[in-house]
Amino acid sequence: MHIREIPWLEPVEAAERLRALGGLSFLDSAMRHDTLGRYSYVAGDPFGKLVVEKGAAHWNGAALDRHPLEAISHYLDLYRLDDQPGLPPFQGGAIGYFSYEFGRLLERLPQPEAPAQGAMPDAAWYFYDVVLAFDHQAEKVWLLSSGLPEADEAARGRKCLERSELFLRLLREEPKQETSKVEQQRIARASWQSNFERDAYMQSVARVVEYILDGDIFQANIAQRFIADLPDGFAQWQFYKALRRRNAATFAAYLDHDDIVIASSSPERFVAVNGDQVETRPIKGTMPRSSDPNRDKELAEILLKSEKDRAENLMIVDLMRNDLSRVCRPHSVLTPVLCGLESYASVHHLVSVVTGRLATSKSLMDLIGAAFPGGSITGAPKLRAMEIITEIEREARGVYCGSIGFIGFNGNFDSNIGIRTVLFQGGKAVFQAGGGITALSDPAAEYQETLDKAARIFTVFDQGDAP
Repeated sequence: MHIREIPWLEPVEAAERLRALGGLSFLDSAMRHDTLGRYSYVAGDPFGKLVVEKGAAHWNGAALDRHPLEAISHYLDLYRLDDQPGLPPFQGGAIGYFSYEFGRLLERLPQPEAPAQGAMPDAAWYFYDVVLAFDHQAEKVWLLSSGLPEADEAARGRKCLERSELFLRLLREEPKQETSKVEQQRIARASWQSNFERDAYMQSVARVVEYILDGDIFQANIAQRFIADLPDGFAQWQFYKALRRRNAATFAAYLDHDDIVIASSSPERFVAVNGDQVETRPIKGTMPRSSDPNRDKELAEILLKSEKDRAENLMIVDLMRNDLSRVCRPHSVLTPVLCGLESYASVHHLVSVVTGRLATSKSLMDLIGAAFPGGSITGAPKLRAMEIITEIEREARGVYCGSIGFIGFNGNFDSNIGIRTVLFQGGKAVFQAGGGITALSDPAAEYQETLDKAARIFTVFDQGDAP
């Protein structure tokens, strides 16, 4: 491993300079936080692509005769690297996503009537030999080059240096300017179409409440999907830069997979693993923010005192504790934070923290198999809630409510919940917004909550890249 500390530059500037390599992955702590928003990562030009389509895993286009989780584990083991102390957790490895539908490969669940917009893989993980790792707290950045996938020691050493020099040269160059005009970046609010009219969404909420009262479930997350045609010349990267400014989030991401581009401003961690330490941070409970400081504080207090939102959060905490207990050491699963307040650009959230220690007999892939998709965006009990989601939404969710993150060659893992996330594919933009429905849910209020969550994304599309 060739490790080189280089002069500080903003991660978004580094990503802009490395876009020319292709296959850009940018895990972006756009909202700074001492722990959650401490690190960012930029990588490009992957040497391997593990893609899961129609339930089958493929490595660089070749089909693999093994379960997708086994396939990912195989290549991580093949390229295993020792952890380098004192550096950010991700030091090279895979960056990508699991779509929500990947969960159907883990449990027996009904198929949706309609696919997600476009032919989206169930999962796609790009493997990188070079990564830029940023520590915002220390204002340090390292270029880490592994020389993979070379197996010969001498050849790997040469590749480490050659790839380092290539990346350093690109980082010194000024990025090419986008040719798109500002007005081409804009999509007016009226141009978006939803798969739910207001009354239909409210009826769906009422239907979920009936399921709850009948004893089928305790809650379920129901979302509406928004879709619009992209204007000619629309630049997804320019959109993402505007999104990260207007809706800064701790678990933001930008993935360029050629015909699929994902722009995420997620505030929610799915699961992180560092050594044997496991953490998940489910969000349940949302309140819009106000530009008036006094009113904003009042709204935060209303959320903290909300019986409905607290009950919703506690149910998901129980679910996540159960998921982690399946793969963690006995008595190691704890809840150090219960219904804590976190504030973001447009909303306040209630966030809990569940931790554990991975059992020695269990692997990261066992954890993903036990916990994916995250309980905060399914409901409880998880499987029955997912069946009801499929019945009501009727179409695949794609990356929405899936997970985006990294899997390190050193065994570390961190990931978001794919909310506040836009998919660009086939000349269209798609995103979803939803909420958890409980017995106390008011249909009108639940519908409004989806609009509150979507508001900042609509604003970015409507105003383009304007400051």
